Amino acid sequence: MFPDVSKWPIHIQVAHYAGVCNKRLERTSVNAKRQRLRKPTLEEIDLARLHIFRASMFGGTIEEVMALQKDRYPHRRLPWVQTTLSEEVLRLQGTNTEGIFRVPADFDEVHQLKQVVEQWEVGDCVDAHVAAALLKTWYRELYEPLIPDALYQAAINAHDDPTQAVALVNKLPEINRLVLSYLIRFLQYFAQPDIVTATKMDASNLAMVMAPNCLRCTSDDPRVIYENTRKEMAFIRTLIQHLDTTFMEGVV
Repeated sequence: MFPDVSKWPIHIQVAHYAGVCNKRLERTSVNAKRQRLRKPTLEEIDLARLHIFRASMFGGTIEEVMALQKDRYPHRRLPWVQTTLSEEVLRLQGTNTEGIFRVPADFDEVHQLKQVVEQWEVGDCVDAHVAAALLKTWYRELYEPLIPDALYQAAINAHDDPTQAVALVNKLPEINRLVLSYLIRFLQYFAQPDIVTATKMDASNLAMVMAPNCLRCTSDDPRVIYENTRKEMAFIRTLIQHLDTTFMEGVV
């Protein structure tokens, strides 16, 4: 049930709206560096209004996502939305789908799945590309990226050094380390030669499509953003090839 906003003191109403809007504007300004923003649909606007008073699995911090699922899944160590969408990609034969994670999915179908997932369900999705697209959206829309801004430059510097790259992962906040390691283990599975034969998505291709969802350039300079794009991809590729993720087996 949504709160009766009319009963809130006016200064509380204004403060809440202002806080939510500021957070969304900050995220939008960051995304604008990476891609051309399109006009939102009426359905998206309605959903955004609802989420002012009802927390969403998308667009918050990892800590907020974990807090959102605490009562429902008190023993989970990873976000339900992350593991559920990953499992959906596998269930829908993503390992046999050419261009998985690269081929764009139908926008309306992705939006519909997002609405279903917000209700803690997975629905009847039949397209691996749709589940993969929403999974990428979840990573991309995190309020803070998996690699925090404070460690961004260190990741860029370690892009082609396996030892430094792995060491950086171990410096991450624990929840970031677990979420990133789950993702890398997932990508390592897709990077197996027999699967690559079907998907045409090797470690380099997987890194290319996933890096923008894990790292965000801290510079506003288009030249720096452009130059760092290659290093961001190389960093994720290095992790796919060298990060030991065996400790993640059975972790959910």
